[in-house]
Amino acid sequence: MPHRDRILAIDNGTQSLKAMIFDLNGHLHAKAQVAFRPYVSPQPGWAEQDPELFWQALCEACRRLREDPAVSMASLAGMALTTQRATVVNVGADGRPLRPAIIWLDQRKTRGLPPLSGPWGWIFRLAGLNGTINFIRSEAEANWLARHDADVWGRTHKYLLLSGYLTYRLTGRFVDSVGCQVGYIPFDYKRLRWSRSWDWHWRCLPVTRAMLPDLVSPGAALGRISQRAAEQTGLPQGLPVIAAAADKACEVIGSGALAGHIGCLSYGTTATINVTHQRYVEPIKLLPAYPAAVAGHYNVEVEVYRGYWMVEWFKEQFGYLEQQEALRQGVTAEVLFERLLEQVPPGAMGLMLQPYWSPGLKLPGPEAKGAVIGFGDVHTRAHLYRAMLEGLAYALREGRERLERRTRTPITSLRVSGGGSQSDRALQLTADIFGLPTARPHLYETAALGAAIDAAVGLGLYSDFASAVQAMTHTGRLFEPDPVSHHQYERLYQEVYKKMYKRLRPLYEKIREITGYPQTEGL
Repeated sequence: MPHRDRILAIDNGTQSLKAMIFDLNGHLHAKAQVAFRPYVSPQPGWAEQDPELFWQALCEACRRLREDPAVSMASLAGMALTTQRATVVNVGADGRPLRPAIIWLDQRKTRGLPPLSGPWGWIFRLAGLNGTINFIRSEAEANWLARHDADVWGRTHKYLLLSGYLTYRLTGRFVDSVGCQVGYIPFDYKRLRWSRSWDWHWRCLPVTRAMLPDLVSPGAALGRISQRAAEQTGLPQGLPVIAAAADKACEVIGSGALAGHIGCLSYGTTATINVTHQRYVEPIKLLPAYPAAVAGHYNVEVEVYRGYWMVEWFKEQFGYLEQQEALRQGVTAEVLFERLLEQVPPGAMGLMLQPYWSPGLKLPGPEAKGAVIGFGDVHTRAHLYRAMLEGLAYALREGRERLERRTRTPITSLRVSGGGSQSDRALQLTADIFGLPTARPHLYETAALGAAIDAAVGLGLYSDFASAVQAMTHTGRLFEPDPVSHHQYERLYQEVYKKMYKRLRPLYEKIREITGYPQTEGL
């Protein structure tokens, strides 16, 4: 009988789905990736996708692994799933999607909702939190669906995150991981369960408890691969499916950032800085700490919403030459952008960028705009590219300082994952701006590895998360801060960057007043 010591991890991202097989030392043995269009936009600002596309991508990726002669499905001890956060799926009583999924990048808002009434409305008015609550209500997909797609909402049997939908397709059960619950849903982030009946979340959303799946903690069993799923995916029927967490949470433990003094930067579509804590700490009032990929723990997170999406923006707007050369050489344009960084010294000769390409709730506020200051006749697009990466690092350093104040735990080292972590110069400038040793994990696929760690613990292959993380994660190249560059960045950060938002905010508000963008009805 074959030794079952391999773990299958599924990572359903924004632009592709990956199926990967890991061993118990965290080494990647096989990978199959299926790319897809991130979303479709039936109207400006909308981002939707057919949920069947995600399922078919999962099936295709698993079948490719099965066909790999180096892969033995009999060696699999179990599997786990991680997905993009805050993508929602409405399914009917037959388990079939009723409409396209609303992707986390969607920008639609529900305008004109009546004020929150009752005791909670009075409490929020007294506390001066009406703007925050109205923002949350306007952003919630469920409110938009109930108002603008009432027929679908009335026929919705279950309201699921993407993780819950794919778990249902795999196991036939409406169940999901506590670690995946990130979105505008009635979830009690502090107690890591659905909100209690009197909680204010139920007053803000048209969701009922019956519409939500059952929840289990990371590392617990979600179910087993059903006969139908086995036929479609090629996976062994009865293979255990273990609860993992959302992609950002899995990236944290997949990077080895299990202790509160290790900051985990994710240089992905949304750039984040995370720390793991056993204590619940809100990074900003009413903005929760999210469930970690470790049972009973929390990820305290600060995010820059558009983050390394800005690299894609730069490529489309300014990177035509690199796109053409990349096609000729058979590489990605991002590889060639490294040359732009080589051409420009630290500090981009005074060009400073504030990366608020999308507004926020509080930090930055809903009026926020992006800004670039310090232009002179010496500056080129190479300077702009470096200023962009430096601006993102400055913004995440601000996040680090907020996390340190809120958690009362100094961050003494960094781990960086996500697409941007593949750039040596991006990691060096990160080390220089933070003034901290910055490590790249031993492999790029940290979200999938984090899911595999959850599975390893849940299957009893490791006795606890600490031993699994220690055995399965390893650091790759370490970047130490350069003292000269750090000194220059320190002055630019303290004397310029940290003052930009406060001084520009009145102008941002005036721009919003004059142009109407971004819209703020009800806030």
